[in-house]
Amino acid sequence: MNLENLTQQIKMKPDLEFGTIFSRSFDLFKKVWLQGFIILLLTFVVILPFYIVMYIPMIAMGITDPEALQHNEFPPLLAIAMSILVPVFVIGATTFALALNAAFLRICKQKDIGDETNDDYFFYFKEGRLGKVFILALYTFGLSILGALACGVGMFYVMVPVSLIPAFLAFSNELSPLEMVKASFTLGNKNWLVIFGLVFVTAFVAQLGFVLCCVGVLFTAMLGKVPAYYMYKDGVGFDQEV
Repeated sequence: MNLENLTQQIKMKPDLEFGTIFSRSFDLFKKVWLQGFIILLLTFVVILPFYIVMYIPMIAMGITDPEALQHNEFPPLLAIAMSILVPVFVIGATTFALALNAAFLRICKQKDIGDETNDDYFFYFKEGRLGKVFILALYTFGLSILGALACGVGMFYVMVPVSLIPAFLAFSNELSPLEMVKASFTLGNKNWLVIFGLVFVTAFVAQLGFVLCCVGVLFTAMLGKVPAYYMYKDGVGFDQEV
């Protein structure tokens, strides 16, 4: 389906319902909590090298000139290195997080429809798909920067379409990265308040895992990702298998 047809389909769909998506997300999470836990662990593993690379200049300076760190003195070369490495880290981490989140949403669909296919956590790391994910990560990074520049208010606006990008990556993979972003804005703008509420409330509920000696959050954190599946299902619909 091309972007024009997808846009028309979104416009013809009924508005999303907060209560319906919220309750179904809990029901589905009972089936995918283990997969969500695995996705979370994989996310930590794949972004760890980016953390190490980002802190290499600071570690090197701490070894060669420890007094500089003690006095909070940062040489110009270190500042330049960090200004280069931080965006690289953010884009790299976002790329892998997007790929894993999209894979999680595919698994959500499989569990929802009773598909017994084996869980494929690395679906978007194979067959050249990661290139498209990388471009989407660049768009996501750019949107976040623009939102931050708008005195922070823009962040609340862009967080809605950005939260939908993994769903379009998972279920509208025939679109180009730019078309996925446009489709995310189309669905997000139509149902902005409902989606914002779902993102905020489910993210808050997911953090309640901290009450279980903090470890429980590892099992509940991915609850906040499940509503995106139903946002796409109800707001766009499935016309073909993914």
